[in-house]
Amino acid sequence: MTVRDAVSAPGPDGEPRRVTRRFPLFTRDTARPEGGGRAAPRDAPAPARQWPILAVTGLVGLGLLLTALDAFKAGTLLIGVALLAGAAMRWVLPDVGMLAVRSRFTDLVTYGVLGATIALLAMMAQPNPWLELPFLDDTLHFTIRT
Repeated sequence: MTVRDAVSAPGPDGEPRRVTRRFPLFTRDTARPEGGGRAAPRDAPAPARQWPILAVTGLVGLGLLLTALDAFKAGTLLIGVALLAGAAMRWVLPDVGMLAVRSRFTDLVTYGVLGATIALLAMMAQPNPWLELPFLDDTLHFTIRT
């Protein structure tokens, strides 16, 4: 039985090159995430090419400003909605620029779970919560006994 070395496409001289299946010691380049292309044509100005990430960042910044100005519930709810909007853009739009960080599925799950969690916590914040979940009160009374 003979073992042959792996051979790839011919090199510049026309001879087959020997290759190895081992990973390289140094990574030279990384692949862009799917959908990581420009969100506008190449001749558009830079902010227009990256409008999805600017929209999400702007909404998060506005939410932080509202939170700092003592509108805690509205500010944190806006932050959660901004992340949910980022998840929706990542799902619907083919190219979202720098909003694409990982694979589409991972971005959707990350933005969606974080956005929904922040929005739900904002609506349940005390005093006078906008959303009351009775089973949470029962769980709290069951776990903490005085």
